[in-house]
Amino acid sequence: MNSISNIPSLKKTSEEKALSELLGQADITIGGHRPWDMQIYNSKVSARVLSMGNLGLGESYMDGDWDVDQLDEFFYRILHAHLDQKIQPLRMILLSLRARLFNLQSLKRAWTVGEAHYDIGNDFYASMLDSRMTYTCGYWQSGAKNLEQAQDAKLDMICRKLQLKPGMRLLDIGCGWGSLMGYAAEHYGVECVGITISKEQADWAQNRYAGLPLEFRLQDYRSINEPFDRIASIGMFEHVGYKNYKTYMTVAHRCLKEGGLFLLHTIGKNQRRSHTDAWIDKYIFPNGYLPSIGQIGDAIDGLFVAEDLHNFSADYDKTLMAWHANFEAAWPKFKDQYGERFYRMWRYYLLLCAGVFRARDMQLWQWVLSKEGIKGGYQRPDIHKV
Repeated sequence: MNSISNIPSLKKTSEEKALSELLGQADITIGGHRPWDMQIYNSKVSARVLSMGNLGLGESYMDGDWDVDQLDEFFYRILHAHLDQKIQPLRMILLSLRARLFNLQSLKRAWTVGEAHYDIGNDFYASMLDSRMTYTCGYWQSGAKNLEQAQDAKLDMICRKLQLKPGMRLLDIGCGWGSLMGYAAEHYGVECVGITISKEQADWAQNRYAGLPLEFRLQDYRSINEPFDRIASIGMFEHVGYKNYKTYMTVAHRCLKEGGLFLLHTIGKNQRRSHTDAWIDKYIFPNGYLPSIGQIGDAIDGLFVAEDLHNFSADYDKTLMAWHANFEAAWPKFKDQYGERFYRMWRYYLLLCAGVFRARDMQLWQWVLSKEGIKGGYQRPDIHKV
């Protein structure tokens, strides 16, 4: 298919000229020959992008109206040049206003993301993730050579940061497919309770870790009220919503025993007032909201002491690229089931996020929190151990 930008007989519209000039600021050429250059096949793309931002860009990509050989680098260049800040369509403003006025992560709405994203099929996720189905950032700085090693290194780092010992009871808020719980029980001899809003995840985890002292519950975090020696929450806080941050931390505080530790692993944003991406909200994580450091600080105020804060967001770029490679390799067996539009949606999602982390536009934090402060101070373990 020929890019319309390569057909000289077509006169460019004002929208096409504006988009071309905008992308030029990121060294991206429409109709160019470099792997990050954009090929446009539908004249309506420019107007959709300029009027709808990333929602228009993503939907037109899903429709097959444009393409880029190396999407991750395309998005890195856009974000590194801050082009996203130069297109602020009305929909983004309304989405931000909606998040401020309404509790999009209320008890009734909290189950939406489980049904829309996590319950699309365990076989699909198994083909993309590591053997434990760990759907969060791996730790490559440990010296890991592949995705499996990076995820094991991350899980072991969490266990060591929490100072787990045999006989302890661990609560995993948003346990996913149980990767941390399984690893902690097998290597550190702890008992675990995990809660999730995904039935598919809970069923898979119960079968995968049958025989271990693990309990998986379909339960909202707000209803937990029992004591635990340690608490972890890995990649779930992004679904809580800032209106519920204080409630979330209050729940963790009431469930954590005196002298215990709470590890919070979450993606975060650089600016408190930034909005949720409209395309991600519509197609990937409904009602999601990324916290800022300041918002987490506000939420723990009067409840926890921040013992340690560790940022390893650059490792999410590598993790997403590994997931994408697995996704592409496995796609032929899912093609008939999910279809071309799903393929383009999922490719866009994985490579968009890789570009975002590469541009350092989003962060990945691990917080270690205590209720009263650790006497003598908290010592972070050797995090470079594989």
